Amino acid sequence: MSNQKHIHQLSAAGVLISLGIIYGDIGTSPLYVFKAIVDDRIITSDLILGGLSCIFWTLTLQTTLKYVIITLRADNKGEGGIFSLFSLVKRKSRWLIVPAMIGGCALLADGIITPPITVSSAIEGLGIVYPGLPTVPIVIAILTLLFIIQQFGTSFIGRAFGPIMFIWFSMMAILGISFVSQYPAILQSINPYYAYQLLTSNPSSFLILGAVFLCTTGAEALYSDLGHCGKSNIRVSWIYVKTCLILNYMGQGVWLLQHQGNTLNGENPFFQMMPDWFLIFGIGIATAAAIIASQALISGSFTLISEAVRLNLWPKVKINYPTNQKGQLYVPSINWLLWVGCLVVVLIFQASAKMEAAYGLSITVAMLMTTILVAIYLKRKKFPNYLVYTFLAVYLVIELTFLTSNLAKILHGGWFTIVLGSILYSVMWAWSSARRIKNRFVKFVEVEEYYPIIKELSEDESVPKYASQLVYLTSANFSSEIELKIMYSILQKQPKRADVYWLVHVDVVDEPYTSDYKVDFLIPGKLVRIDFKLGFRIEQRINVLFRKVVEELVQNKEIDITSKYPSLHKHQIVGDFKFVVLEKVLSKSNKLPFIERFIMDYYFILRKFSLSEEKGFGLDSSFVTMERVPLIVSTADDTQLKRIN
Repeated sequence: MSNQKHIHQLSAAGVLISLGIIYGDIGTSPLYVFKAIVDDRIITSDLILGGLSCIFWTLTLQTTLKYVIITLRADNKGEGGIFSLFSLVKRKSRWLIVPAMIGGCALLADGIITPPITVSSAIEGLGIVYPGLPTVPIVIAILTLLFIIQQFGTSFIGRAFGPIMFIWFSMMAILGISFVSQYPAILQSINPYYAYQLLTSNPSSFLILGAVFLCTTGAEALYSDLGHCGKSNIRVSWIYVKTCLILNYMGQGVWLLQHQGNTLNGENPFFQMMPDWFLIFGIGIATAAAIIASQALISGSFTLISEAVRLNLWPKVKINYPTNQKGQLYVPSINWLLWVGCLVVVLIFQASAKMEAAYGLSITVAMLMTTILVAIYLKRKKFPNYLVYTFLAVYLVIELTFLTSNLAKILHGGWFTIVLGSILYSVMWAWSSARRIKNRFVKFVEVEEYYPIIKELSEDESVPKYASQLVYLTSANFSSEIELKIMYSILQKQPKRADVYWLVHVDVVDEPYTSDYKVDFLIPGKLVRIDFKLGFRIEQRINVLFRKVVEELVQNKEIDITSKYPSLHKHQIVGDFKFVVLEKVLSKSNKLPFIERFIMDYYFILRKFSLSEEKGFGLDSSFVTMERVPLIVSTADDTQLKRIN
C-alpha cells in the first residue's frame, strides 16, 4: 500500500506515468477532430475560428472543470471510474444501478470503437507518402498484435508509454507553434463569441458540434485511471497536455486558414502541417501514440469488467494477473470479444472518417451518467444545494446538446454504438435482475435451531463420514441465519457427517482493496463461520483465503483439523476438506410472470458461457462437490387430483 501511496504523490515520475497511462485517447484526438469538423465543407474563417473556440471551451468546461477539478474529488480510497463512483453513492438509492450500468456499457462500447479509429487515423497518414496504399490490412495486423500481447501483461511496454507520449505531446506543441508563429492572431479564437457565432449561424452547426465533441472523448479515462496515477499527478500533467493540444489545434487552424475557399479533399490537416522530411517520423510517432491510446482503453475495459463481476453486474469470467503490478489484469473472454468487435468496426467502416459517426455517441452517454452520479456524490458530501444543482444543470445542458448533435450520426454509423451498447446492457440487466429474483426466493432459517442435530450427526458413527472438514458457501448476511437449502443438503440429501462444518460468506465492500475476515465459532469445534470482507478490486480466491484463515486458527489452537480416524490421528495427519457448492436450477413447476421467466431463461443461457461457481470462487475442483438444487419459486397450486377406488 505504501508503494501505491508513493505513486499517488506528486512527482516527476508520477507525472510521466500519467502521460503514458491516461492521455492516450484524448491525446490522439488532434488526428481526427479538425478533419471531422471541416469534413467536406468549404474552409472559411468563421468555420475555423468557431471550431477552435468550440474545442477550447469544450476542453475547458468538460475536461478541465468537470473531470480534472470536480469529478476527481470523488475518489474511492484512491480509485476512480464509474463503478467506483457507484460504490460511493449506491446506498442512497437503488435506482442508481441504472446510470452505473448504462455508463459502464457505454465505456465498453467506446473500448471497441476507439482502437480502430485511432490506429486507422495514424496509419492513413502513410497514404500521403505512399498514395493508394491499402491501410485496412495494416490496421487489422496492428490491432491483432495488440490483443495478442495482452496476455503477457503490459508492464514492460507500460514503462515506455510515458516517454513516448511525452515525445508525442511535445511534437504536437512544436508543430502547432511553428504555424501559430506565422499568424499569432489565431489565438483570439479562444473568445467564446466565435463559438456562439458558428453555432447560431451555420446550418450544419449540430453536425459540427458532434465533431467538436470528439476532442474530449478521453476525459472519462482521466477519472477511470485515478487509481493508477493519483489526483495530483493527473492535475499537473493535464496543464502540459492541454497546452500541447490547444497549440496543435491552433496550428491546424492556421494551416486551414491558409487554404480558405477550398475543401479538405480527404487531406488531414494534422499530417499536412508536417514538413516533408519529417512526415514518416511523424506517422511513426502517431502510430505509437494510437497504439498506446488503444492499450489504455483495453486495460480500462478489463478493470471495468472485473469490477462489474465483483458487483454482480456481469457473469463470472476468468481473470488472470500476468504481472505482480497492482491493477495489471487480463480478462481472456473480454480481450477476444474486444478484438472481434474492433475487426468488425474496421471491416464495416474501412476508413477513420466513416468511424467518426459511430464514435462519440457512446462516450456522451457515459459522461451523462457520470454527471448524475457525481451530483448525487456532491449532495452526499454536503456541498451547498445551489452548487450541486448548478453543476447538474450546466452539464446536463452541455452533454444533452452533445448527445443530440451525436444522434444526427445514427444513420451514418451511430447505429453500431446503439446496438453494441444495448447488447452489453442487456447482459448486465439480465444478470443483476436474475440475482434479485433468485434472492427473493431463497429461504433463510435460524441456524441455532439446528445446533443439536448438527452436533449429533457429527458424532453418529452409524452414518458414513462424508468428509473430515465440510465447507459450504453461504449468502446469509447474518451469522444467525442459514439457507434452508444448506440444511437440506446436510441433513436430508444424503446426510453428510463431518468432524467440523464450515460456513464461508463473502461480502464485497465499497472500498477497493479491503481484505478483512472474522470468525464465529457457532458450535465450538463443530460449526465455524468465516466472513470475508473483500474490496471490489480484490480477486475472490476463496481456496487460498480460506486455507490462510484455517492455518491461522490451527496455529492459535482455536480449531483442531487432525483426522479423527484412529490410524491417521495417532500420526497427526490432517483430515480431508470438501467444499459443497449448491447450484440453483429453475424448476419446471414454477409460475413466474412472463418477464421474469424471460430474464431467468436469459440468465441460464449466460451462465453456460460464464465460469462455474467453483472456478468463480477460485476453488480447487478436486475438493468440490456440485449439488443441483431446484429454485422452487411456486408450485402449480391449481393441480387437481381425484382419487378413485
